Amino acid sequence: MAQHFLLSAASRTLSLRAIYKAGEEAAYQTFCEMRWPETNGEAVCPRCSHDETYKITTRRKFKCKACAHQFSVTSGTIFASRKMDFVDLLAAICIMVNASKGVSMIQLSRDLDCHYKTAFVLAHKLREAMAQEVQTGVVLGGHVEVDGAYFGGHVRPENAKADRKDRRLKENRSDKRRVVVALRERQGRVLPFVTRTEGEGVALVNENVDRMATLSADEASHWDLLHAGWDVERVNHSEIYSDHGKHTNMVESYFSRLRRMVVGQHHHVSPQYLHQYANHSAWLEDNRRTDNGTLAHTLVSNAMGARVSRNWKGYWQRAV
Repeated sequence: MAQHFLLSAASRTLSLRAIYKAGEEAAYQTFCEMRWPETNGEAVCPRCSHDETYKITTRRKFKCKACAHQFSVTSGTIFASRKMDFVDLLAAICIMVNASKGVSMIQLSRDLDCHYKTAFVLAHKLREAMAQEVQTGVVLGGHVEVDGAYFGGHVRPENAKADRKDRRLKENRSDKRRVVVALRERQGRVLPFVTRTEGEGVALVNENVDRMATLSADEASHWDLLHAGWDVERVNHSEIYSDHGKHTNMVESYFSRLRRMVVGQHHHVSPQYLHQYANHSAWLEDNRRTDNGTLAHTLVSNAMGARVSRNWKGYWQRAV
């Protein structure tokens, strides 16, 4: 009886290993197809662009027949020097695109069965891949909503009431407080920027919005300068949120997602990396009506097209 049980357990173990190996091979092939779509996954040398290579199967590497350069499917990408299995990388991508308001690094590390630091760096690398679709330098047109929201820099009140300070005053605020200024086309994309003050948003509008566009803004006085160059619709939120089509509901929807990501999932975001979370939220907002399978393939393709991360390669070794 015991021998039969041991044989049955060994058989199940071998079956699980076979299933995992098959999944790993399928995930690897997916990365190859995303890296070299023009050759249906066949390797192309990143150094000389030659498409004839030898396969080094024992190390999952390739050797160019022309220049003898050795490389892998992740060489020169954000996953360069990776140690995780391809099936785990693909699982991380699926988890990231499925979480509509982000996922905490503790939860991601548990889902992937890896260290917190590994999940933290991997997630930020994926945010860099997302940011390729949320790049500045484009010009928005049509109807554009503009607004700003404050993030971070929370100052805890003192325990005793007599020791508490008025946190509304500038001198009592934290220097970690930042503003995310967002420009959002109606039926279009979101462009987020991290600034020190909300007033810097006018300069951002000058650089990224077409002069023929119509703008929507709230009653804040720093938006008064927009009337000098654009057709501007203003809505006074102290009196009404939407005034016969005049509103900033679309950009407020973006801030709602970002705030729930920062407060509800991550609880604390460093101002140094707030721009990456802002881009992550913008990517999710822009692709909110796209199915998860397409989003996963898009993110894999972006990651394969991205260069080695200068900010996150060797992050925990302080090699940044």
